[in-house]
Amino acid sequence: METTIDSITIRILEGDICDRDVDAIVNAANNHLWMGGGVAGAIKRRGGALIEKEAIAKGPIPIGESVATTAGSLKAKHVIHAAVMGPDLATDADKIRRATLSALTLADQLRLHSIAFPALGTGVGGFPLDECARIMRQAVCDHASSGTTLSTVEFVLFGRDARDAFERVLESE
Repeated sequence: METTIDSITIRILEGDICDRDVDAIVNAANNHLWMGGGVAGAIKRRGGALIEKEAIAKGPIPIGESVATTAGSLKAKHVIHAAVMGPDLATDADKIRRATLSALTLADQLRLHSIAFPALGTGVGGFPLDECARIMRQAVCDHASSGTTLSTVEFVLFGRDARDAFERVLESE
Protein backbone atom coordinates (compact mmCIF):
# COMPACT_ATOMS: atom_id res chain seq x y z
CA MET A 1 0.00 0.00 0.00
CA GLU A 2 1.20 3.51 -0.79
CA THR A 3 -0.08 7.02 -0.09
CA THR A 4 1.27 10.56 0.00
CA ILE A 5 1.19 12.97 2.93
CA ASP A 6 2.45 16.45 2.11
CA SER A 7 5.64 15.73 0.13
CA ILE A 8 6.29 12.28 1.62
CA THR A 9 5.37 8.99 -0.01
CA ILE A 10 4.40 6.47 2.68
CA ARG A 11 4.66 2.77 1.90
CA ILE A 12 3.32 -0.10 3.98
CA LEU A 13 5.27 -3.30 3.30
CA GLU A 14 5.42 -6.74 4.86
CA GLY A 15 8.91 -8.16 5.06
CA ASP A 16 12.38 -7.95 6.55
CA ILE A 17 13.56 -4.39 7.20
CA CYS A 18 17.15 -5.58 6.74
CA ASP A 19 16.44 -6.10 3.02
CA ARG A 20 15.38 -2.51 2.34
CA ASP A 21 17.52 -0.42 0.00
CA VAL A 22 16.93 2.96 1.69
CA ASP A 23 19.14 5.66 3.15
CA ALA A 24 18.40 4.45 6.70
CA ILE A 25 16.58 1.72 8.53
CA VAL A 26 15.35 2.31 12.06
CA ASN A 27 16.20 0.00 14.93
CA ALA A 28 13.62 -0.26 17.72
CA ALA A 29 16.30 0.23 20.37
CA ASN A 30 16.62 0.25 24.11
CA ASN A 31 18.32 3.34 25.51
CA HIS A 32 21.58 1.45 26.21
CA LEU A 33 21.64 0.52 22.50
CA TRP A 34 22.33 -3.18 23.11
CA MET A 35 21.16 -5.23 20.14
CA GLY A 36 19.80 -8.51 21.48
CA GLY A 37 16.49 -9.75 20.12
CA GLY A 38 13.71 -8.63 17.82
CA VAL A 39 14.48 -6.06 15.13
CA ALA A 40 17.77 -5.13 16.81
CA GLY A 41 18.97 -8.74 16.84
CA ALA A 42 18.03 -9.20 13.18
CA ILE A 43 19.90 -6.02 12.19
CA LYS A 44 22.99 -7.14 14.12
CA ARG A 45 22.90 -10.65 12.61
CA ARG A 46 22.45 -9.39 9.05
CA GLY A 47 24.56 -6.23 9.17
CA GLY A 48 27.33 -7.29 11.52
CA ALA A 49 28.44 -6.71 15.11
CA LEU A 50 30.10 -3.41 14.18
CA ILE A 51 26.66 -1.78 14.14
CA GLU A 52 26.11 -2.64 17.81
CA LYS A 53 29.67 -1.63 18.73
CA GLU A 54 29.17 1.82 17.15
CA ALA A 55 25.76 2.21 18.80
CA ILE A 56 26.91 1.28 22.31
CA ALA A 57 29.78 3.77 22.01
CA LYS A 58 27.14 6.51 21.57
CA GLY A 59 24.97 5.43 24.51
CA PRO A 60 23.25 5.34 26.76
CA ILE A 61 20.80 7.92 25.41
CA PRO A 62 17.52 9.23 26.82
CA ILE A 63 14.42 7.23 25.93
CA GLY A 64 12.78 8.94 22.97
CA GLU A 65 16.10 10.03 21.40
CA SER A 66 18.02 8.56 18.44
CA VAL A 67 21.58 8.06 17.21
CA ALA A 68 22.88 6.95 13.81
CA THR A 69 25.52 4.39 12.94
CA THR A 70 26.80 2.84 9.76
CA ALA A 71 24.79 -0.09 8.43
CA GLY A 72 27.52 -2.68 8.09
CA SER A 73 26.75 -5.12 5.28
CA LEU A 74 23.09 -4.05 4.93
CA LYS A 75 21.80 -2.31 1.78
CA ALA A 76 20.92 0.80 3.82
CA LYS A 77 23.58 3.43 4.40
CA HIS A 78 22.70 4.08 8.07
CA VAL A 79 20.94 2.52 11.01
CA ILE A 80 19.06 5.01 13.16
CA HIS A 81 18.69 3.60 16.66
CA ALA A 82 15.49 5.05 18.13
CA ALA A 83 15.32 4.43 21.89
CA VAL A 84 11.72 3.40 22.36
CA MET A 85 12.32 1.65 25.73
CA GLY A 86 14.71 1.29 28.63
CA PRO A 87 16.40 -1.87 29.92
CA ASP A 88 13.03 -2.95 31.35
CA LEU A 89 11.77 -3.23 27.73
CA ALA A 90 8.58 -1.32 28.64
CA THR A 91 7.24 1.34 26.29
CA ASP A 92 4.20 3.58 25.91
CA ALA A 93 2.57 5.95 23.42
CA ASP A 94 4.70 8.96 24.37
CA LYS A 95 7.96 7.03 24.04
CA ILE A 96 6.94 5.74 20.61
CA ARG A 97 5.91 9.22 19.45
CA ARG A 98 9.15 10.83 20.67
CA ALA A 99 11.36 8.05 19.24
CA THR A 100 9.63 8.29 15.84
CA LEU A 101 9.98 12.07 15.69
CA SER A 102 13.59 11.85 16.83
CA ALA A 103 14.45 9.35 14.07
CA LEU A 104 12.76 11.56 11.45
CA THR A 105 14.61 14.64 12.72
CA LEU A 106 17.94 12.81 12.68
CA ALA A 107 17.24 11.68 9.10
CA ASP A 108 16.79 15.34 8.16
CA GLN A 109 20.02 16.29 9.91
CA LEU A 110 21.79 13.62 7.85
CA ARG A 111 20.04 14.95 4.68
CA LEU A 112 18.47 11.57 3.97
CA HIS A 113 15.72 11.00 1.41
CA SER A 114 14.38 7.58 2.44
CA ILE A 115 13.86 5.78 5.73
CA ALA A 116 12.29 2.47 6.78
CA PHE A 117 10.67 1.93 10.18
CA PRO A 118 9.52 -1.21 11.96
CA ALA A 119 6.44 -1.03 14.20
CA LEU A 120 8.28 0.53 17.17
CA GLY A 121 7.66 -1.06 20.55
CA THR A 122 5.28 -3.77 19.35
CA GLY A 123 7.67 -6.72 19.61
CA VAL A 124 9.39 -7.17 22.96
CA GLY A 125 7.72 -3.92 24.11
CA GLY A 126 4.29 -5.50 23.66
CA PHE A 127 2.60 -2.28 22.50
CA PRO A 128 -0.67 -2.69 20.51
CA LEU A 129 -0.17 -2.59 16.72
CA ASP A 130 -3.18 -0.38 15.87
CA GLU A 131 -2.21 2.26 18.42
CA CYS A 132 1.43 2.15 17.28
CA ALA A 133 0.32 2.66 13.68
CA ARG A 134 -1.77 5.73 14.63
CA ILE A 135 1.07 7.25 16.64
CA MET A 136 3.71 6.68 13.98
CA ARG A 137 1.47 7.91 11.15
CA GLN A 138 0.71 11.10 13.08
CA ALA A 139 4.41 11.63 13.80
CA VAL A 140 5.19 11.40 10.08
CA CYS A 141 2.37 13.86 9.31
CA ASP A 142 3.61 16.30 11.96
CA HIS A 143 7.17 16.01 10.69
CA ALA A 144 6.19 16.42 7.02
CA SER A 145 4.22 19.60 7.73
CA SER A 146 7.35 21.37 8.98
CA GLY A 147 9.43 20.58 5.90
CA THR A 148 11.80 17.65 5.48
CA THR A 149 14.53 16.20 3.29
CA LEU A 150 12.67 12.88 3.32
CA SER A 151 10.67 11.92 0.26
CA THR A 152 9.90 8.31 1.26
CA VAL A 153 8.94 6.75 4.59
CA GLU A 154 8.42 3.00 4.64
CA PHE A 155 6.79 0.99 7.38
CA VAL A 156 8.32 -2.46 6.95
CA LEU A 157 6.31 -4.81 9.07
CA PHE A 158 6.92 -8.32 10.28
CA GLY A 159 3.83 -10.41 9.60
CA ARG A 160 0.42 -9.91 8.12
CA ASP A 161 -1.21 -8.72 11.37
CA ALA A 162 1.21 -5.80 11.62
CA ARG A 163 0.84 -4.92 7.93
CA ASP A 164 -2.96 -5.08 8.17
CA ALA A 165 -2.99 -2.84 11.27
CA PHE A 166 -0.88 -0.16 9.56
CA GLU A 167 -2.95 -0.39 6.36
CA ARG A 168 -6.20 0.03 8.34
CA VAL A 169 -4.87 3.13 10.04
CA LEU A 170 -3.60 4.67 6.81
CA GLU A 171 -6.87 3.95 5.00
CA SER A 172 -9.00 5.37 7.81
CA GLU A 173 -7.21 8.72 8.12
